[in-house]
Amino acid sequence: MIYDIFNLENKVAIVTGASSGIGKSISLTLAEAGANVILVSRRIDVLNQLVEQINQKGQKSLAIKADISKKDEVDGMLEKALGKFEKIDILVNNAGINRRAPIEMFSEKDWDDVINTNLKGAFLCSQAVGRIMIKHRKGKIINISSMNSITVGENIPAYDASKGGIMQLTKALALGWAKYNINVNAIGPGHFKTEMTRSQYEDEVKSQQIIASIPLKRWGVPQEDLSGIVILLASEASNYITGQTMYVDGGCLLQ
Repeated sequence: MIYDIFNLENKVAIVTGASSGIGKSISLTLAEAGANVILVSRRIDVLNQLVEQINQKGQKSLAIKADISKKDEVDGMLEKALGKFEKIDILVNNAGINRRAPIEMFSEKDWDDVINTNLKGAFLCSQAVGRIMIKHRKGKIINISSMNSITVGENIPAYDASKGGIMQLTKALALGWAKYNINVNAIGPGHFKTEMTRSQYEDEVKSQQIIASIPLKRWGVPQEDLSGIVILLASEASNYITGQTMYVDGGCLLQ
């Protein structure tokens, strides 16, 4: 059956930033497709609730508290993950934050916080998990980027820079690890309803302005609008796709 290539049964996935929003949605999607899921976040209490949801779907799950911008915590996270599951088939680098301020007032701390989480964290996790995948000569890495990798938003210079960096990091990892049969791709969401965008979509005026800029005329919903691309890039169906950023933006980048 053609659908067998989308099956993730017995695969083991790590999802960073899994406690809410896109990360939570991706975790549930992978579990529904048959994968066991390792949930990583700094919010362990929320992760424990998600573990129960995944277990109810018949899959195994593990919650790990870690700050992925710190190498020692990434190494510790991987040690715990391998201690339970012994292998890693899929890595989703989703953890991300944003800070907003006029560029001339943007603080060094805010810059470092965003770059360290969004870009450095993705590199550290990819490097650590990549070493495991190299040994097995197989793996799927999915970076969560943004349409801001090629466009920009107002007063979010660090976020824009980090997502542009994710696009280039994706290409670098894909090129470097193709010889090990490791596929590295990115997903670039547009305007999605998440905790990060709550202040925008709950403001009726701002929300309508944003909807007016989207050709499909609606906000994206993580569980409904990202599940398909996640399964594609995590499964055997994407074996000949690598180094790509695939935008899921309702058509925003057409304009």
